Amino acid sequence: MKSLVVYDSQYGNTRQLAEAIASELEAVGTVAIENARIDDVTLPSDLTLLVVGGPTQVHNVSPPLRGKLDTIAKHRLDGIQAAAFDSRSHGPRFLTGAASVGIAKRLKRKGAKLVVEAESFLVEGTEGPLVKGELERARAWARDVVAKVAPTTAPVPVS
Repeated sequence: MKSLVVYDSQYGNTRQLAEAIASELEAVGTVAIENARIDDVTLPSDLTLLVVGGPTQVHNVSPPLRGKLDTIAKHRLDGIQAAAFDSRSHGPRFLTGAASVGIAKRLKRKGAKLVVEAESFLVEGTEGPLVKGELERARAWARDVVAKVAPTTAPVPVS
C-alpha cells in the first residue's frame, strides 16, 4: 500500500499530528509526507491512500492547503481512498469550525472515496500545544483508517 500524507501547519501542531498518522500508516506500506506550505504536492500514479490535514483558520481550510487541493485536477483522485483531519481550538465545532469538513468536500469533488469520517484534533488556545492525549488519538484514528483500507489492498495469498 502506498500512502501520502499532505498537511499544512502554522504552529507545528498539525505537523505533529501528520507525523503521528504517517508513522501508523508505515505499518502497512510506504508513506510519503508533504508540507503544503513548502512542497509541491506530487500524487504518485500507484497511490492507494491520501490523508490530508490542516489547521482550522476562520472556520475553514487554511489558504496554503486550499491552494494545493485546488490544483488537483477533477477526477485525478478517482479510485483513491482518502481521509481528512484538522487541528482546531478546543470548543464547540459550531464556534470553532472544522477544516476537515472542507478538506473532505474538496477530496470528494476530485473523486476520492473517504474511508472514515473527517476528524478534528484539539489544541489549547489558538497556537497550541495539542490537548493532552490528542497525538495518541490521532494514532488510533490512523489505525482505524488502516483497518478500513488495508483489507481491500492486501495481497491475495498464493497457494
